[in-house]
Amino acid sequence: QVQLVESGGGLVQPGGSLRLSCAASGFGFNYYAIGWFRQAPGKEREGIVCISMVGTTTYYVDSVKGRFTMFRDNAKNTVYLQMNSLKPEDTAVYYCATDRNAGCSAYGPVRYRGQGTQVTVSS
Repeated sequence: QVQLVESGGGLVQPGGSLRLSCAASGFGFNYYAIGWFRQAPGKEREGIVCISMVGTTTYYVDSVKGRFTMFRDNAKNTVYLQMNSLKPEDTAVYYCATDRNAGCSAYGPVRYRGQGTQVTVSS
């Protein structure tokens, strides 16, 4: 059974940083792509970034390039999303997800996801 557990969200001021973590279990973590998406109130789900099985990174949102970085630690079955220079428009619930495919899809993985962690950027 695929389990993904996100942590690390919270309230941060504009310009601040957060690092989200996602602990994975129940599937062959090393063999699948995994990514992050977010959903803000009243808005559609938005894929952010994905790392494939071989470590190729795909960004889906131009506005986070240069500010967000995704890492995967296969030894710990964990992925991280380092978010710097946060803006109010980054406020959303952030989810990690996998489709259990080796590569990243056109819009990012969504099939199996965690419960999400709230990120609020506000002064």
